[in-house]
Amino acid sequence: MKSRFQTVVLTALIVAGSIFSANAQDASAILKKMDDVMYSPKDMTAKNKIILIDKNGKEETREATIQQKGTDKRMFRFTSPASQAGIAVLSLPNDVMYLYLPAFGKERRIATSAKNQNFAGTDFSYDDMESVLFSIKYTPVLKRTDASVFVLELTPKGKSDYSKVIAHINKANYYPELMEYYDKGGNKVKEAKYTFKKIGNYWNAQEIEMTDLKKSHKTKMQMSDVKYDTGLTDDDFTVRKLIQ
Repeated sequence: MKSRFQTVVLTALIVAGSIFSANAQDASAILKKMDDVMYSPKDMTAKNKIILIDKNGKEETREATIQQKGTDKRMFRFTSPASQAGIAVLSLPNDVMYLYLPAFGKERRIATSAKNQNFAGTDFSYDDMESVLFSIKYTPVLKRTDASVFVLELTPKGKSDYSKVIAHINKANYYPELMEYYDKGGNKVKEAKYTFKKIGNYWNAQEIEMTDLKKSHKTKMQMSDVKYDTGLTDDDFTVRKLIQ
């Protein structure tokens, strides 16, 4: 009888382990497919319209350019208004980021501990602006499957102000529709809504609406004039280019 009980328990543990393993593999595969959608072009250039909306509905508009190469190089630069023009952030491999403020005339490297700060008054943090695969930053668990989306819980692998991110990923095309960000206390503090459009062979995040739930403030980034695979090189993503 004891032997039979032990066998039943062992079988249950094996089955549970198999389910957990399958879940982990499925979650990792889903997240990788999302990365493939978001980072599929060799390179990308575009214009960005940034709309800041306060809790009273008052809007402030800015313009910027963005360049992306591969999965780990990104340059974002404001072009207007005059008070913001030239402010730029450069994201490079190995957790390296630089900020350039024209008023100071030189770049400064952004410490990992400062990446939770908001970038230039937007609701995007430096961490949000960083160019790095989600599958590198997070460990995924498949929480549920709805009619049209996979819902993954993403736990940061490294240092982060987020305790978790809940990602809602389109089942048909694997682009993210919604990201919900939680602080260390388990409170939802931000959410990002994505609107995607296919341009040529690639899906493009036509708009990202990031909302700071504590401040009731949101930032919309609307992308236009998108060009893919134009031949950007590593020389386009240097500190020298950042300060030009």
